[in-house]
Amino acid sequence: MDFTTTIDVPSLEALIGNPAVAVLDCRFDLAAPDAGKQTYLREHIPTARYADLNRDLSAPVSAGSGRHPLPAPDRLAGRLGELGVGDTTQVIAYDEANGAFAARAWWLLRWLGQPKVAVLDGGFQAWVGGGGALESGEPSGPPVLRSERFTPRVRHDAVLTTAELIEALQDPQRLLVDARAAERFAGAVEPLDPVAGHVPGAVNHPFSANLGADGHFLPPAELKRRWQERLAGIAPCNVIAMCGSGVTACHNLLALELAGLSGARLYAGSWSEWIRDPKRPVARGS
Repeated sequence: MDFTTTIDVPSLEALIGNPAVAVLDCRFDLAAPDAGKQTYLREHIPTARYADLNRDLSAPVSAGSGRHPLPAPDRLAGRLGELGVGDTTQVIAYDEANGAFAARAWWLLRWLGQPKVAVLDGGFQAWVGGGGALESGEPSGPPVLRSERFTPRVRHDAVLTTAELIEALQDPQRLLVDARAAERFAGAVEPLDPVAGHVPGAVNHPFSANLGADGHFLPPAELKRRWQERLAGIAPCNVIAMCGSGVTACHNLLALELAGLSGARLYAGSWSEWIRDPKRPVARGS
């Protein structure tokens, strides 16, 4: 069975040690970029390799980019190979931030043409809560030390540039959905970027709305109900997902996939790239 959206703890437990499976630990702290790796070294799911948001899942920041630019496909493919991901590997990603960072890995792999990737539902907390085994330090043993060849098959239609977004916003049948918390969307607070607010015409759907109180994704039927209410008749293929830097937007894209509403695209630069040009308009309020 291939896992292409999420996976539960018992299903992952059955896969640990399988050489055809690669587990990626994506834990990260935006306020302390080195903390995720240290947490990984302290304890992680057996056989997991660490995928760093800044170093592995993003390109270096440039003068015109957002905070987490998309990595170059060939560079990312090479790094994925080092992490044990091959062309036919089943990939499982997890974090401890409600799936936000793991969803970034999920989307990137799909962007490169690998559909066999899933996010651990409930993340590291669910694994520990379910009595899952742990290991510490750097991984050891043949299943995790191998290096694979991963061939990128880039889905260019999965992502929009800022110029393409500006054009898309002229179409009333396109919908830009911002995954940030409501207070950041409204411009009431802005802890990460130098300008507060949102792209004019965008609507807000915080990624946290995809989760239940237990940190697990809501059932597909409930996700579908919520998203159809948000889309208000707009076709999923006309939805553009954004956030602060192109990370938590991937959580909304995963939720849409779980809901059976496929086809939405990512504005990868997101808010932190939009505001690089002071001429671009800014809206505030809900």
